[in-house]
Amino acid sequence: MKRHTVADVMTRRVVTITEDAGYKQIVETLTGRAVSAVPVVDADHRVIGIVSEADLIHKVDTARPEPHSWLLERKRVRDAREKANADFARDLMTAPAITISEDESVAVAARLMYTEGIKRLPVVDADSHLVGIVSRSDLLRPYLRSDEDIREEINDGALLRTMWMDPRDFDVTVKEGVVTIHGEVERRSSVPVLVGIIRSVPGVVDVIERVSSHLDDGRDASVPPRFIVA
Repeated sequence: MKRHTVADVMTRRVVTITEDAGYKQIVETLTGRAVSAVPVVDADHRVIGIVSEADLIHKVDTARPEPHSWLLERKRVRDAREKANADFARDLMTAPAITISEDESVAVAARLMYTEGIKRLPVVDADSHLVGIVSRSDLLRPYLRSDEDIREEINDGALLRTMWMDPRDFDVTVKEGVVTIHGEVERRSSVPVLVGIIRSVPGVVDVIERVSSHLDDGRDASVPPRFIVA
């Protein structure tokens, strides 16, 4: 079964800026290209940071507290104030940028975005050169696959090539990404494995399992139950 990676869903034509880019230039780039963030790259096209709308919006807040209150500000507020007074990408950008390899799976990308609380990831190759960018919306793209495409990958990939099972022994239907599978397997213990593999097929929303088995080997009957003696 094909392993779907970041390279399969990322946007390859990436708008970039250098660290010398000015505030107004960055705003024009974001609005003109209809993007919410832009990677900052060096002369070798390696990512050194990223500037997002969140980094720029601080300048909109022009309120200034009295100088004696600055010492009482939390670090987050002080950082925001520094960005509000910044004029160039080198001072506006969030650095170092969190990046991901183009060979990583989409699941890893989704987990990284969630844990880091970010909306996009610059994608780099083995030499750390920028090759693309992946956003939350890109990760949702597999759910646009047709039900027939999903069904074919389950039959040819999950059942035949991964589980070595004959697809003709199963009835697989897909409706709006929800997979229902009927059939029979030799051992009950293989059913959770099969369901897990089907769930990993890009575009699968849920799996309804209706599979029976010749042998229920969920618990080894030869092992007697354990008793605790007080």
